[in-house]
Amino acid sequence: MIPSKEDILKIALFKTSRSGGKGGQNVNKVSSKVELILNIDESFFLNEGEKELLKERLANRLDQEGNLHIVSQEDRSQLMNKERTIIKMIALLKSALHIQKSRKPTKTPKSVIRKRLADKQLTATKKENRRRPQLD
Repeated sequence: MIPSKEDILKIALFKTSRSGGKGGQNVNKVSSKVELILNIDESFFLNEGEKELLKERLANRLDQEGNLHIVSQEDRSQLMNKERTIIKMIALLKSALHIQKSRKPTKTPKSVIRKRLADKQLTATKKENRRRPQLD
């Protein structure tokens, strides 16, 4: 189940710090960089199977305590960066929890095979008619 924004806000921890980049003198004064930290084990909106799947698929993004970190510092506004981290978190959880459907192999229909062979035969007779007649 994909969590809603409200569910993430209940359990997530936000850290702010000064970010680099554009903003001029504002960069030195305002803490606009936002880091969202979500502990997968404490997430009440995920069942045990989903938690294990997330730990497996997002292993390279987790720290030692099992926390998932998402950082945003694109905007000059702390509020906008907070919104971006939530959107990024929902998209990441959605992609990690997506289960690929297994492909069912299908046979080529007999009518398609017959049509292909008929087309080949037609091409062969066309090319045969282009040849010069052999004199015996």
